[in-house]
Amino acid sequence: MTNKQAVDLGDVSETLMIPLWCRAIETGRRRPILRDPRAQEIVAQLDYDFERRFASQRDLAFRACLRTVMFDRWVHEFLRMHPGGTVVEIGTGLNTRFERVDNGALRWFDVDLPDSLALRRRFFSDTARRRMVVGAFGDDDWLAQLGSAGDGPFLFIAEAVLVYLTEETVRRGLNAIAAAYPGSQFVLDTITPRAIASQARRMMQTYRAPFVWGCDDPRTIEAWGRHRCLDSMTMLDLPAELRRRVPLKHRLAFSYLRARKPELLRSHALHRFELRPPASA
Repeated sequence: MTNKQAVDLGDVSETLMIPLWCRAIETGRRRPILRDPRAQEIVAQLDYDFERRFASQRDLAFRACLRTVMFDRWVHEFLRMHPGGTVVEIGTGLNTRFERVDNGALRWFDVDLPDSLALRRRFFSDTARRRMVVGAFGDDDWLAQLGSAGDGPFLFIAEAVLVYLTEETVRRGLNAIAAAYPGSQFVLDTITPRAIASQARRMMQTYRAPFVWGCDDPRTIEAWGRHRCLDSMTMLDLPAELRRRVPLKHRLAFSYLRARKPELLRSHALHRFELRPPASA
């Protein structure tokens, strides 16, 4: 039996194990909404007790992967318009989005904290078009490593990342990117303050990283600069082709929630913004 890779991550960085495990579990289904055999390989190589953490949460893996698929759709849309564009994934963890969307021409940066990238480097390597950069959202010292605004257009992604930060940090980070790369796009997800205050987050109950930032309305984010919300969607707004791929038990659950508890489906939203700095910047 081969030796497994040790895991030494801080509280927030450790949450990268959640989407990794979700993609591995979803890939093992007969008709998965996404396929990620690399996630399965990495899970098998890590010395981490996934069963203790997640054994009772398998039904939730699909929902996390559904969010990932919707993020991927926006990346594909960006690349159709800008085949040679630059994509920057913030809080990349052990994600394999590059492998899912690579068109052979894009530039890609994987940005994360030092402990996360140290683990990532055991499984991924820099290439001519893809590079790992140490950085924390809310700081701006790493932005210069991405090149100038003329190297764009740029698409920034932060999936299941900003909710762990304060509103001040999220605002500062978005405005720093807007100043450095005006007109860039940013894809992110938000959770309502009511959902954060609830105790129903089963997937998170074994982690010490609390959700912090809540947002009810994307217009709040628009007002931080001259940002423009291009798209927003919740689980109430799934595109038809995705709805057809949802397993029956989840379709039934969504139908029940849509009729009886729509606020639960609206509590988690995905947004695509065009970033512009404040007029005074």
